[in-house]
Amino acid sequence: MSDVRKVQVGDVRLAYRVWGEEDAPPVVLLHCLGEDGEDWRGVVGRLAGTHRVFALDQRGHGSSDWPGEYGFARWRDDAIGFLQALGLKRVTLIGHSAGALTALLVAADRPELVDRLVLEEAAPPLPAAPPQEAPEQPAGPQAFDWRAKTAVVAERNAPDPQWWECLPRITAPTLVIAGGPTSHIPQEQLAEMADVIPDASLVTVEGAGHLVHEERPGEFLAAVTSFLPAPR
Repeated sequence: MSDVRKVQVGDVRLAYRVWGEEDAPPVVLLHCLGEDGEDWRGVVGRLAGTHRVFALDQRGHGSSDWPGEYGFARWRDDAIGFLQALGLKRVTLIGHSAGALTALLVAADRPELVDRLVLEEAAPPLPAAPPQEAPEQPAGPQAFDWRAKTAVVAERNAPDPQWWECLPRITAPTLVIAGGPTSHIPQEQLAEMADVIPDASLVTVEGAGHLVHEERPGEFLAAVTSFLPAPR
């Protein structure tokens, strides 16, 4: 994998990896809760053949700072700050699960920064039913700050209502990728989200479950590459 680089964004140092030609169109990858930029290793090679690919470790994960303060608004602001710090404009933003919720908040808040949006098995900003419970932290060292898990559970149970209400403000063409009924994410909510976002389409990779890019990398890449503009 690529070497880990770091950049200061506000009060945190964020780690990231980068692949591809410097002048290629930029793609930024946002991982799910508990992972880091390495999570995309199975698909990044294909994407880097035509794009400049950046895989971010979000705060509290991997080699980025673990400041103890988390939540989707902070991850959104970190991602915006990351794009600004690296001078990235009009990016393709791809997020998985919690990273997909972060990505859609970026696209709604700063539409001028996002050219295309891919939401893989997004955590929908609707109250979880039944409510989730935060499990106790396992013994031993963890690959991420467990307080991030607690923050995600709290915001999945009681998300800011503005997060759902902001979906119509997304101007980027959007691809919603669903993993079918074996996923724990309510598939009807993903379909509803695709209906609310103005220029969105829904692709379901049947049988993939929640980890589409990991379990079915070929089908994930086929959906993403057919959605992206042809490289010039």
